[in-house]
Amino acid sequence: MDMLYGLVIAPFADFGFMQRALIGSLMLSLGACPIGVFLMLRRMSLSGDAMAHAILPGAAAGFLFYGLEILPMTIGGLIAGVIVALGAGAVSRFTIQREDASMAAFYLISLAIGVLMVSIRGSSVDLMHVLFGTVLALNDEALTLIGGIVAVTLVSLAIFWRALVAECLDPLFLRSVSRLGSPVHFIFLGLVVLNLVGGFQALGTLLSVGLMMLPAAAARFWTARVEPM
Repeated sequence: MDMLYGLVIAPFADFGFMQRALIGSLMLSLGACPIGVFLMLRRMSLSGDAMAHAILPGAAAGFLFYGLEILPMTIGGLIAGVIVALGAGAVSRFTIQREDASMAAFYLISLAIGVLMVSIRGSSVDLMHVLFGTVLALNDEALTLIGGIVAVTLVSLAIFWRALVAECLDPLFLRSVSRLGSPVHFIFLGLVVLNLVGGFQALGTLLSVGLMMLPAAAARFWTARVEPM
């Protein structure tokens, strides 16, 4: 029993950095997991992975000029993610190209540019920090940012819940009865980017999408309804 306490409970009771890591991870899961459910309903699970890679150039630009400072990397990642999301969404809406193909093209270009920019610093350690995050290095500033992103996500889901469900299950029906089809689609993509940026500092670009998709995929085995998922 003492061994179990020492391995599972004591680190979180004794060390502040472990407490911040736990709080940050729990807050991220509150915002990211519902977004993952909608990604799965839209059959866009791999698009979430693409968006996670898409924020890399902006984060790399912030990293290149300011190092591992959370605010510049967050702003850069948010700008890059929004550009890719809007670009891919516009291409799929206004051309014959499908959304998955346009997203794949944008994310591959973004990933290549991001890795190239990080490599300019010439350190594989720096690249590992960007790709996999530093959850044990979360500070109060990072927790405040994550908390704000979670609050925006939950409020947006509460306001646009019915429209998001309709847009995921039958987008043509939503467009026929409401003008919210396109705005809700872009709001949803914005929430995806926002949560990926929030998870960037803790989990990195490669792992943040896992927090979105794995709980949603597991919940699908137990229920087919949106609310329980």
